[in-house]
Amino acid sequence: MDIKTQQTKLANNFGKLLRDKFGKGPEAIFVTISDPYVLVYIKGFISAMEQVLLEQGQDLTVKTTREYLMKSIDPEIRGQIKGLTDLDIQHIYYDWNLDNRSGVFVGVGSDLTILDEDNRTHYNGQSEVNQEIVSISRQAEKAPDETFSYKLSDRTLIVIRKGILVPIEKQLISLGFDEKLRVAKRQLEGELLLNSTHFASVLNAGIQDVFVDWNFELDNSVISFILKPNE
Repeated sequence: MDIKTQQTKLANNFGKLLRDKFGKGPEAIFVTISDPYVLVYIKGFISAMEQVLLEQGQDLTVKTTREYLMKSIDPEIRGQIKGLTDLDIQHIYYDWNLDNRSGVFVGVGSDLTILDEDNRTHYNGQSEVNQEIVSISRQAEKAPDETFSYKLSDRTLIVIRKGILVPIEKQLISLGFDEKLRVAKRQLEGELLLNSTHFASVLNAGIQDVFVDWNFELDNSVISFILKPNE
């Protein structure tokens, strides 16, 4: 089965999974397979109950509820990817943009990073992207110990950060406040990423969406950019 067919089948499967679990499926799903990564971009996704909550200003409630729901379907997402692509997904990172009614899943194989000589690590603007990520990370918490970025396709780019947690965050995680910390960090870093005009300039592309998630246990993070290339 070629990659395009795999991507189409995964998009269909994930649409049904979300419809079954949330009561409403997304309007569109786009899947990018680039071993060891699988990026799933979701558009037009909001349930009737979530819409009511958002109209009442309960954004935090919606975000927190989705955190728990995503944990419940994590094994099914991995299983479907494994069944269709034979990729052994070790971790899944996800985030939502409620204003855009969009979201992303990023499935990662055995290692977050790939070899330097891989052509996905060499794209126009890479150094500038990494530098801007370090600057934004420093504003939000601290500069990462390591920063890598990979352009998976003309429309998808991911950034890996390792070593980003500060001591107070580690303490909050140890006390069981990891989900509240995740929601707070998403709001803070999400705004910083969206407000930066640097990425569109150096990538010569519009920034359609930006998402960020963390694995607190491994002390790393995945940032996903959905791009709209300039003509």
